[in-house]
Amino acid sequence: MSDAAGVSARRGSALPARWKITAWIMLTTLLLLVVVLVTARNLLLRDVDVRANGDVAQEAEEFRTFASEGVDPTTTQPFVSVERLLEVYLARQSAGTGEVMFGVVGDSVLTQPGVDVPTVLAPRSPILTTVVQSAEPAGVLDTDNGEMRWGHVVIDDATGRAGTFVVTAFTGANRDLVDRTMRTMAVVGAVGLLLLTGIAYLVAGRILAPVRTVRTVAAEIGETDLTARVPVHGRDDISDLAETFNAMLDRLEQAYTTQRQFVDDAGHELRTPITIVRGHLELMSEDPEERRRTLALVDSELARMGRIVSDLLMLAKAEQPDFVVPAPVDAAQLVLDIESKVQTLGDRQWLLMQVAEGSCVLDAQRVTQAMVQLAANAVGHTEDGSRIRLGSTFHDDGDARRLSLWIADDGPGVRPEDAPVIFDRFQRGSPADRTSPAARSGAGLGLAIVRAIADAHGGSAWVRSVHGEGATFGLDLPAPGHSPRSETGPALTTDDALTKEIR
Repeated sequence: MSDAAGVSARRGSALPARWKITAWIMLTTLLLLVVVLVTARNLLLRDVDVRANGDVAQEAEEFRTFASEGVDPTTTQPFVSVERLLEVYLARQSAGTGEVMFGVVGDSVLTQPGVDVPTVLAPRSPILTTVVQSAEPAGVLDTDNGEMRWGHVVIDDATGRAGTFVVTAFTGANRDLVDRTMRTMAVVGAVGLLLLTGIAYLVAGRILAPVRTVRTVAAEIGETDLTARVPVHGRDDISDLAETFNAMLDRLEQAYTTQRQFVDDAGHELRTPITIVRGHLELMSEDPEERRRTLALVDSELARMGRIVSDLLMLAKAEQPDFVVPAPVDAAQLVLDIESKVQTLGDRQWLLMQVAEGSCVLDAQRVTQAMVQLAANAVGHTEDGSRIRLGSTFHDDGDARRLSLWIADDGPGVRPEDAPVIFDRFQRGSPADRTSPAARSGAGLGLAIVRAIADAHGGSAWVRSVHGEGATFGLDLPAPGHSPRSETGPALTTDDALTKEIR
């Protein structure tokens, strides 16, 4: 079924896009060329007819004027016969291309000197008879010599003898000239179309080059390698396509990296408790007391696995853009809320050392989650009755202002070699540092969650410690604005031999 759907989806033209663009340009140009040629031919043929009509009308009008005003050059008197009038007028005229002028008196035809009348206009020919006897002053006839436009003027002399002046214009030669011109234009247009095809092919190739690059990059992307990117040049639509494609690859790579890291982390951390559970279940005997201890251990391991999965899901969610939802928060009230919540984590002397007063924009729930995690970490590394100090303060001013929150304990501290990696996943510190059951039961994800919350705010998580003399963990979060005063309690000693900031 899927194969049939795939075949159906791929139906259509297999012609490459480059040739499709070239073909559409060729087709559009060809249609435009045909329209231009047809329009030009019609206009030129119309001009031939208009000029022929004009020539006929002009010659007829000139003859009328001559007949009414002209005189015989030999006598300087008005003409007394039609023959003499026609002879003198025709002798003085110069016919244009395709133009024939003659006179008809009775059955005789008077022509211009040195000009032969076409056969179609020979005496007693049907065409000549039609022209002379027509009641219309002008007309159009089709002849063996092509289309003929004609006009005639009938005159008579004092004796009553009538004659006819005939002027004709054969348009065949001019029409042939128009056809030759059109053929020349068509040849030039065809050559231009071929040149345009080559240019369009090259231009289409340059335009589609980024698209081919996108295809090449897409073909290079494998299941485990999403690092390839499309080079972006310019600011046109194709460049926007390349940027969008690269952004999509960024999202895919981030999602794949998060998924792979989640799977790797889950497999790494869940392998041990699963092995423990399976081993104890396989070796569990029928003794009720041993079964009770085995089931209690299994329940404990399953609970630990549940916490690990929850922490891993939290770290995976930290990669999403909506992991933190910043909102205006009163810094002093935030610290007081944190202080009230951490009191229930253990029997310790909780001391609020410093409180920053002012407002800032952050996700109060996530920051509280991070600080509670740091407090739980401090409880896990100290004995009952130990002092745990916490506080907050603003540093700098204006756009560089930041809110610092911290928790300090009197536990074993952090070894110098562990400080650079203590906020990484599954880092629990050196064995000598894990002095309590709470410390030994951790999966090494709590501080990674703290750093993820700090990173999501654009800040950093840090640790300052002297090994064997306790540790101070804290968050530095951007808080642009004016820095008001801070309310302080007993001063915190900061003669630290080790200062390490993890960003």
